[in-house]
Amino acid sequence: MLEQALKDQLAAYLERVTQPFEMVASLDDSQISTDMRSLLETIQSLRADKISLRLDGQDARKPSFSLQRLGSDTSLRFAGLPLGHEFTSLVLALLWTGGHPPKVEQDVIDQIKGLDGDFNFEVYMSLSCHNCPDVVQALSLMAINNPKIKTTVIEGGAFQKEVTEREIMAVPMVFLNGTVFGSGRMLVEEILAKIDTGAAVKDAAKLSQKEAFDVLIVGGGPAGAAAGVYAARKGIRTGIVAERFGGQTNDTLGIENYPSVLETDGPKFAAALEAHTRFYDVDIMNLQQAQALVPAAAPGGLIEVKLANGATLKSKTVILSTGARWRNVNVPGEAEYKNKGVAYCPHCDGPLFKGKDVAVIGGGNSGVEAAIDLAGVVRHVTVVEFMPELKADAVLVKKLKSLSNVTVHTNAQTTAITGVNAEGVDTGKVTGMRYKDRATNEEHLVNLEGVFVQIGLVPNTEWLKGTLELSKFGEIIVNAKGETNVPGVFAAGDCTTVPFKQIVIAAGDGAKAALSAFDHLIRH
Repeated sequence: MLEQALKDQLAAYLERVTQPFEMVASLDDSQISTDMRSLLETIQSLRADKISLRLDGQDARKPSFSLQRLGSDTSLRFAGLPLGHEFTSLVLALLWTGGHPPKVEQDVIDQIKGLDGDFNFEVYMSLSCHNCPDVVQALSLMAINNPKIKTTVIEGGAFQKEVTEREIMAVPMVFLNGTVFGSGRMLVEEILAKIDTGAAVKDAAKLSQKEAFDVLIVGGGPAGAAAGVYAARKGIRTGIVAERFGGQTNDTLGIENYPSVLETDGPKFAAALEAHTRFYDVDIMNLQQAQALVPAAAPGGLIEVKLANGATLKSKTVILSTGARWRNVNVPGEAEYKNKGVAYCPHCDGPLFKGKDVAVIGGGNSGVEAAIDLAGVVRHVTVVEFMPELKADAVLVKKLKSLSNVTVHTNAQTTAITGVNAEGVDTGKVTGMRYKDRATNEEHLVNLEGVFVQIGLVPNTEWLKGTLELSKFGEIIVNAKGETNVPGVFAAGDCTTVPFKQIVIAAGDGAKAALSAFDHLIRH
């Protein structure tokens, strides 16, 4: 089941198990059950003194297995094989169940243990999804540390009937007590914030008590991380407040153009950014949304950043690196059918559309790359591009045109995404997409089950309107030093007027903004 190298690596990890636990498998006569039994027998054989295996489980989901620490009422179950991107989640679950401490702040563990109520989580994932492990690991950690929390991790490919019945068209998808709880990447802190209603008030009070920073960075993507490293190395008090550290790189599958890094993926890159930043003792305030910027009342005074939870942070200088997000196509049906056929990540959600017809809106690099990836999974891909020709690099366009199950419509304007069937009944999920031929004004309907939107980015700057000078596209206007029109306020990365939105450019601009902020501090 496991290659020898992977088996050796797993054996080394399992040496850290200190408490006995058992794996209880519920199997049937499927091939997945056979593979699951083989995997579990391998795991058990590597630490037979601490890990036992039972094959008499009677769970309704077959194949599945639970991890049960002896003398505990914790409940964690994997339905289907947690391999691919989820193999790490399995390893961590084994270690945590076996008593190895997680690399999580003690405050978080205490918050998990203090939760009161009945929480039955079901999380659907796919083995190719790079966002799923964060959610799976968060909910696994919660189940292992609080017996009132039950978590079942379900591999969608092994339980297609469930996926269809529950109309799951995007992963990760989380249900709490049978009701949709959330979708997309979530960290354990985010999940706790949603179910622990008193946490936000306590967090706001703690943040507001922090003394003023020399440099406060808003945003934790490549620009924010680089700014944090460069500022902290100057020996000045540095803080980063971010919605999620790593920013949009968390949603990027492959990164192959960052100098000195031949190949990596987004989540690994984001984790490396955070580790490097924390090395310099930067005060990272994660899962926080900035709501307002208040310039200093007088030259040399403190700038305020107000957060959505009510907290206020103060600093002598501020660097804005809030990045950008996927641009919506803004047509009827997009919002209504989001996660019901409308998707934005082909890597995560593509496997859910296996054998189905889908469309990709956008003919730039992102759109064409998405279409190429999807063509290997789905039955047929329709690419719709607004401009008269595809805007992607020539090598990508050549590859796209070589695929037999791809149709391209250029000079075409998407007008609606529909969920109405032939009988005129709204099905609650995508059934087709309408587009207009811009040359003839003729309307067309394409019958399909999924639409992937890939039309570029929009800066996260709405909260700055009326405070800073913004371009007509909403980008923060900066000069060659990263300065804005407000003294002491700098900006870097995809939220600015920098002409090219690339990771390496954002990181460079973050470093430049930090050096400019330091120069400002020593001059004022």
